[in-house]
Amino acid sequence: MIKKLSKNETRQKRHLRIRKIVTGTAERPRLSVYRSNKAIYAQIIDDVKQTTLVSARSQEAGLTHSNIESAKAVGKLIAEKALAKGITAVVFDRSGYLYHGRIKDFADAAREAGLQF
Repeated sequence: MIKKLSKNETRQKRHLRIRKIVTGTAERPRLSVYRSNKAIYAQIIDDVKQTTLVSARSQEAGLTHSNIESAKAVGKLIAEKALAKGITAVVFDRSGYLYHGRIKDFADAAREAGLQF
């Protein structure tokens, strides 16, 4: 009998497929996004050194929900922090989430604030 995977298990399988290809370097680090029911989180990561360069979350922006407004605020916040550290170009890692809704709005807000990906 074949076990049906949950939504999260399916997302994690997609994420592993993506991570085989998408890696961050010092010149072009990886922008990883995670969304939960309560918050949205983002990190800019140098995979070669295995360090987080910049991070942001919806609580820092003063928001307590994980909705489109929070995604836009976190996208703008992570871009501002990255530009302050001299990071202009990143590789986008959507962590297995579909490029739709909160993830798309997060990416659009980061692009509008000055990040290139």
